[in-house]
Amino acid sequence: MNNFEPKIVIFRCIWCVPAGEKIPQMPGLKGHFHPIIVKTACTGRIDPTFVLHVFAHGADGVMVAGCPLGECHYVSGNFKTRRNMILLRNTLSQFGIEPERLGMAWFSASDTAGFLTVLNSFVDNITRLGPLALFATPADLPSIKPRSGNAFVSSAPKAAMRPS
Repeated sequence: MNNFEPKIVIFRCIWCVPAGEKIPQMPGLKGHFHPIIVKTACTGRIDPTFVLHVFAHGADGVMVAGCPLGECHYVSGNFKTRRNMILLRNTLSQFGIEPERLGMAWFSASDTAGFLTVLNSFVDNITRLGPLALFATPADLPSIKPRSGNAFVSSAPKAAMRPS
C-alpha cells in the first residue's frame, strides 16, 4: 500500500472554501494525490445520492467542504448539509463503506491553512484505510445514470432492487 494514491472527491462551496482549482498545487499538501473537485453554489445542494454515486464509481474518500456554520450565503444550506451528511455517514456501513471515508469541514475563503490541515488529515485517514473495494469486478457495478432533478436511475433489474 506504499504506492496507494487515494481517489478523493471534494464537493466544495464556491463562496468559502479556498480556490478549488489550486488545491492540487497548494504548498503544504501531503502526498501525491489528485483530487477531483466538484464546485457547487452551496453545499446545501449536495444530495446524499451524489456521494453514494461517487463512491460507487471508484472514489476512496469524499470530502464535503462549505461555509462555516451560520455563515452560509444561502442562509441555512450548511446546516442542511451537516444533517444530511451525518445521516449518510450513519448508513454508509450498510453499503460496506467505512463512515470515515466521508469527511465534512467548514471554512472561510481565507482559511487556507485550516483547509490544508483538515485535507491532509483526511488523506492520511483514507490512505490508512486503503482502497475502497465495493465490487469484485467492474462488471458487478450497476450502471447509474443521472436524470433530471437530483435523482439517479439504476440500470439494475427491478427484481434485484426489491427487498427479499
